Formats: sequence, structure tokens, C-alpha cells
Amino acid sequence: MFKEFKDFIMTGNVVEFAVAVIMATAIGAVVNGFVTDIIMPVVGQASGGMNFEDLHYALNGENYASLAVATEAGAPVIAYGRWINTIVNLIIVGFVMFMIVKSYNKMKPPVEEAPAGPTQEELLGEIRDLLKK
Repeated sequence: MFKEFKDFIMTGNVVEFAVAVIMATAIGAVVNGFVTDIIMPVVGQASGGMNFEDLHYALNGENYASLAVATEAGAPVIAYGRWINTIVNLIIVGFVMFMIVKSYNKMKPPVEEAPAGPTQEELLGEIRDLLKK
């Protein structure tokens, strides 16, 4: 059983998948850091210094200075600012991943197309000729 497990683990697909997961985790951390530390402050500044993270609506009708204060007070809140941040992060991460894939595709050598086979008419003509014989 150990030999079968070793053979399974050492197959190319499992090793390649493991490397892909590790690389995706590392790239995800880099992209999330880029979004959080570089892009979101610029977006916040462009929107007049607004911190989207603090946008909330208290369901009890009271006004709180920040989401942290409302949460600490135990107030039921809808934290729509976090949702806005999540949407912005999704758009930015999607764009960055698009750029990475686009760059990767440019680096790959062009795929040579297989030579075109005979047309349907040519195949039918060959079949006809074989049937005549």
C-alpha cells in the first residue's frame, strides 16, 4: 500500500498540482497586499479620504463614529463598506490576474497548427473511388 501511495504522489499531475497551489497562494498574497497597501489608499484618497471599511448602517437607529465602535457596543450593523472593499478587491485582483495571464500567453511560443486534412468532398471522392473498385 505504501508503494502505491508513493507511486500516486510521485506522478507528474499531483506534483504539478501541488506546485500550482503553492504558487497560487503566494501570488494571491502578493496581489492582496498590492490591493490593500497600494490601491485601496489611492482609491480612498480619490474619494475624498473616505475609508470604505467604516461605512455601516446601524440597525438600532443610532449613529456610531466607526464600525469598530458600533461592533464594540454590540449594535447590529450592516457593514456595507466591507462589501464595497470586497468588490473593489475582486475587480483589481481580476484585472491583475488578467494581466499576468496575458503576459504569460505572450511569452509562450506560438502553437503550430496541424496541417489541414482533406476536405469532406475529397474524402467522399476517395470513398466513391474505393467503392468503384
